[in-house]
Amino acid sequence: MNNVRHIRQALGLSQDALAEALGMTQGSVSQYELGSDIPPRVARKLIDVAAVRGIEISFDDIYTSEAA
Repeated sequence: MNNVRHIRQALGLSQDALAEALGMTQGSVSQYELGSDIPPRVARKLIDVAAVRGIEISFDDIYTSEAA
């Protein structure tokens, strides 16, 4: 499980906008939000996008389930 949807919402981005920032399709973002495994290179890009927007996140923030 991952927290991509929550991170995206915290960034104030739509799926389309996040997809553009990550260099992928909106469908890929949707699949990640639904629980598809996120490759480390995509996680790193997400961390970088968040940093540019002044939000610090880590790999743990991306990969740790809310229920954990």
